[in-house]
Amino acid sequence: MHLLFSEEGNARLAEVAQPGLLCAFDFDGTLAPIVLKPEHARLPDEIRRHLIALLAYAPIAIITGRSIEDIHSRLGFEPDFVIGNHGLEGVPGWEAQARRHQALCVEWRAQLAAALEQYDPAIQLEDKRYSLAVHYRHASDGRDAEIRLQRLFALLDPMPRIVSGKYVFNLLPQDSGNKGNALEQLMAMSGARHAIYVGDDVTDEDVFRLERDHVLSIRIEHASDSAAEFFVPRPEDIVRLLTDLVGRLRLEDAVNWMQTALLKTENFE
Repeated sequence: MHLLFSEEGNARLAEVAQPGLLCAFDFDGTLAPIVLKPEHARLPDEIRRHLIALLAYAPIAIITGRSIEDIHSRLGFEPDFVIGNHGLEGVPGWEAQARRHQALCVEWRAQLAAALEQYDPAIQLEDKRYSLAVHYRHASDGRDAEIRLQRLFALLDPMPRIVSGKYVFNLLPQDSGNKGNALEQLMAMSGARHAIYVGDDVTDEDVFRLERDHVLSIRIEHASDSAAEFFVPRPEDIVRLLTDLVGRLRLEDAVNWMQTALLKTENFE
């Protein structure tokens, strides 16, 4: 993993920041700061302004672990694509399995609710309709909660696919898609030749592991075990990245306009 704001990172940005770019972002910890209570998360005004500016030059996708219904109220603008439940909800064709996925979550919730309440009421069980999230940030003993939850999940029938995050376990159907699949489908749908994806957590590794030349993967903060190609040191650096992207794409747009105008002039003469 390399620092994005470097000579190598600058060259990679120049390579992908061209017409036909899809810009995709995780939400929590990437566009919005992590908060103690997930329901309090909101997109900061400054980042919203930069994203709206970016929309003029490239399609934007939000690919989040939140449900689509939940995330819309937190954005304050309309991106081109919104994918929820870690790539499970909102991708073309997802409706075909939605009912079965919802039924699985009902079963898991019934199996988990009583056990969690008995163990530690501070652990939150979030029902996202097509997946579940178990938050243990406020548990009395975080390490003990992590171990006990993993043991509890092993007893679930049928077994879910478990994706861990920052003080959260996400429970998804075994045959559900992931953020990497979602990004590739969005690129195919939009005709994008390149994509940038920015994330901050284990749940984003499905994108980072794609390791495709046409996908530039960026992690918020360094992690030695991440498959991301580049990283930015601090969450606040997302503003610098957005500013850089708008500047590059605006310049490319101006150059293309001038070239088109010159061709028209030459043809007229």
